[in-house]
Amino acid sequence: MEVDDVPLDDKAKRMRDLLSSFYSLDHSMSSQDTSSSSKYTTLDAINTSSFDPDQYMHLLVHKSNLEGLLQKHVEMAAEIKNLDTDLQMLVYENYNKFISATDTIKQMKSNIVSMEANMEQLLEKIMSVQCRSDGVNTSLFEKREHIEKLHRTRNLLRKVQFIYDLPARLGKCIKSEAYADAVKFYTGAMPIFKAYGDSSFQDCKRASEEAVTIIIKNLQGKLFSDSESIQARAEAAVLLKQLDFPVDSLKVKLLEKLEQSVAGLQLKIEDIGNASVDSNDTSTDSVPATAHETSVREFAEAIRAYRVIFPDSEMQLTKLAQDLVSRHFETTEQYIKTQIWSANLLGVLRIIWRDVLLMDDVLHEAALSDYSLEPARVAVKLYVSNKFSHLLSRISDALTKAHTRQKDKGEEYSLQVALEGGKKAVLQGSMDVLLDFRQLLDDNLGLLVKLKDLIIDWVQEEFQDFFRALDGHFLLLSGKNSSATQDQGLTEGIQDDKVLAGLVLVLAQVSIFIEQNAIPRITEEIATSFSGGGAKGYEYGPAFVPGEICRIFHSAGEKFLHIYINMRTQRISVLLKKRFTTPNWVKHKEPREVHMFVDLFLQELEVIRSEVKQILPEGIRRHRRADSNGSTASSRSNPLREEKLSRSNTQRARSQLLETHLAKLFKQKVEIFTKVEFTQESVVTTLVKLCLKSLQEFVRLQTFNRSGFQQIQLDIQFLRTPLKEMAEDEAAVDFLLDEVIVAAAERCLDPIPLEPAILDKLIQAKLAKTKEQNPNSP
Repeated sequence: MEVDDVPLDDKAKRMRDLLSSFYSLDHSMSSQDTSSSSKYTTLDAINTSSFDPDQYMHLLVHKSNLEGLLQKHVEMAAEIKNLDTDLQMLVYENYNKFISATDTIKQMKSNIVSMEANMEQLLEKIMSVQCRSDGVNTSLFEKREHIEKLHRTRNLLRKVQFIYDLPARLGKCIKSEAYADAVKFYTGAMPIFKAYGDSSFQDCKRASEEAVTIIIKNLQGKLFSDSESIQARAEAAVLLKQLDFPVDSLKVKLLEKLEQSVAGLQLKIEDIGNASVDSNDTSTDSVPATAHETSVREFAEAIRAYRVIFPDSEMQLTKLAQDLVSRHFETTEQYIKTQIWSANLLGVLRIIWRDVLLMDDVLHEAALSDYSLEPARVAVKLYVSNKFSHLLSRISDALTKAHTRQKDKGEEYSLQVALEGGKKAVLQGSMDVLLDFRQLLDDNLGLLVKLKDLIIDWVQEEFQDFFRALDGHFLLLSGKNSSATQDQGLTEGIQDDKVLAGLVLVLAQVSIFIEQNAIPRITEEIATSFSGGGAKGYEYGPAFVPGEICRIFHSAGEKFLHIYINMRTQRISVLLKKRFTTPNWVKHKEPREVHMFVDLFLQELEVIRSEVKQILPEGIRRHRRADSNGSTASSRSNPLREEKLSRSNTQRARSQLLETHLAKLFKQKVEIFTKVEFTQESVVTTLVKLCLKSLQEFVRLQTFNRSGFQQIQLDIQFLRTPLKEMAEDEAAVDFLLDEVIVAAAERCLDPIPLEPAILDKLIQAKLAKTKEQNPNSP
């Protein structure tokens, strides 16, 4: 035990020393360590192997007093007693083990003694068997040699018999067209013909060569026969090469045959619909092989055989395989231009991918899986674009076909049908398109997995471009896009002004629907199912920007609403112009009834109300007579004004106009034109205001006599009640009607109005006549 180890308690030290002394461990290392540090010896060094009693006692006597020596004596006596006890316990604990080891050694000694006798007996038996075996071998040696000689002779006779039978065998193979067996038989006999063909087997060799000549001729015919399959022609080429026929001369011709077969393997549009479209399993073992797949497998085997025959033909074969893939995708692009769904496209891509994998097995250097990625990208991009083109046509049909169908049936055109159809086509059509594209992303086809990020980008980009194109198409339908002659067929049957104006109102409401409902729903679906992408790099920004689309259609909705108002106003302006330019107002007769143009004017307004009710929601009815910025009642319609207008002389009438102009200066300003809102009341009110403003302008262009002025007064007074019922802003309507009367009075040579009693009588007569003609009217 080394003195510089980690300190142990006394009992552990004693046990360690006892075991060391019992098992006689090597203490050389310890002694070396102790001697090297002997100059540092202390009283505790008694436990080391290099203990010196004299030195210990010398140090103990010099360092300890009497009490210390006595105490040390007591401690050492106790330690000696403890060591004796521990040693006894150690001996007792190992006694049984010592006894067991002794018994085991005795038993092993006894067994070894008996084994030596058995080994001697075994050796004697082995020697006896060896002697007998040598005797048997000696007695059978001659017979064995004779049997082996007979066996060699028998094999030689078989070979000779095969050589003699070879011409007949080749003839049978020629008759049964088993050319592979014939080539195998002949190549097997070639070593014998080379060794003995000029002597012993001369006739057999000549007959066999004649048969082989026929076989070569037949194989050549089979190689260039159009009726034979590609695989059969390839096998014929392999057999010719085995017969050492110079097939290099056939390389060009065989390659031409392969090129011709590529054209026959190209997919046909009429066959695509029935080729593996119904199967969603991409493994080739789970479904029966189609005729196309069988042909491609034969083509792949022909390529394999061609590579074996012509090892340096890799470049030509690669070009053939790539040409076949390119032809497949050309057909796919033509198929996409017809209206198909993702299931159809997936079916075609599975066929192409299966062909690619088949040819990759035999021509992996061509890397067709990578080569097909680019044409697949073009095809899928075309499919996505074409899908949005069909969606645009679907929306256009929904907006226009309703009119066409009802016109053919002689029914009234329902704007509500067109509106609901347009909304459904936009939202449901977009959801259908997204669901269709989702099937492309969920499919595990190798081509589509590599294009997943691109497909997400394309869908988002195409949606952005689609809504821009939809905005342009709406402009085309509204007749405000003169450069869109290319879509002339989409607007056929919408030449009627009434229908066109109603369609513009539908477009306005559909635009608002797209902004408020369709875009948020589409954005949510894209975020859920088409997140990711970024194949082009995030530095280009997001492909789909819903905020921009919302701004476009918000602006479009307002634009179409104003277009509708302008179209309806222009139509009524034509009616008003005809009314005021046709008669000679200077020679106008006394008014006897309300003029017919009033009925026409109200009919046009009713048409507008009918259209607006079908399309726009109702707003909050605001009676602006009480809260308008204008006066509560126009000064031109109060009793005082009526009294002034009824004065009999012209001078007083002129004075009244002066008073009217002075009254205008002190009146509160009436807000005539406000922002148009997407409500029934707002649109109708705006149209009424614009029509009255046009009426005022037409009045200012004419010169009236007294009767003409009174006719205008009568017509305007009759219009006052129905127009205020239609319009939301009654104060503005009153103001504009008064302005028309004032304008007529300003342009009148003798502005004397009708008496109130006569005016009321003519209006009541008109109301009674109208009720008689339309008993159901309110």
